[in-house]
Amino acid sequence: MKHSGSIVVTGGSSGLGHAIVERVLAAGGRPVVLDLKPPQADVPYAAVDLSDARAAEEAVATLAAETGELSAVVTAAGIDTPGTLATVPAEAWERVVQVNLIGTAAVIRAALPHLERSRGHVVTVASTLGFRALSDATAYCAAKFGVVGFTRALAAELGGRVGVTLLVPGGMRTAFFDGRDEQYRPGADAQLNDPANVADAVLFALDQPPGCAVRELVICPSTEPSYP
Repeated sequence: MKHSGSIVVTGGSSGLGHAIVERVLAAGGRPVVLDLKPPQADVPYAAVDLSDARAAEEAVATLAAETGELSAVVTAAGIDTPGTLATVPAEAWERVVQVNLIGTAAVIRAALPHLERSRGHVVTVASTLGFRALSDATAYCAAKFGVVGFTRALAAELGGRVGVTLLVPGGMRTAFFDGRDEQYRPGADAQLNDPANVADAVLFALDQPPGCAVRELVICPSTEPSYP
């Protein structure tokens, strides 16, 4: 693949993040992982709670010191606690925003000096619920709408220096829905995407030649109900 430096993947131990790590490895790239738990692949890793922005920044610095130049960041980490605003505990509600939005910004902020030197690339992971509001998802929608706005502003800010891509996945077959009340799980007939398909889109964005940026990609099942 185009990037010779390390590619930071947040949430790289499971779900979409793991699929991205596998695809980067298969393409001859060098993924490194930020996550609460160790990755399944044998790659460099820093344990971090991405709800703590300062810890996230320190983890990026640690990985850069251990692995050398960073050439890309993919912010695949994401959590949700569904429920109404009145019933989701404040700490859980705020953690969704902290991990999905504040953690995304913190990781990218810490990586920016490296990415500017390497003329690297950022891929943020939003959601179709970053465009379509849904009941019982105020925290997740707030965070993912925020990722959309953050990424568009970042692309304007870094144009010509660092590539920026907004990735918008629909529902995927991952553990994201595990542990939820039945009403918040996809139905038995739900059509969910293979995260490997979404990971392929990430590599497509990362492999664009200098001067060419894929600004936004929507990757979802053909029957996705949340987009457009």
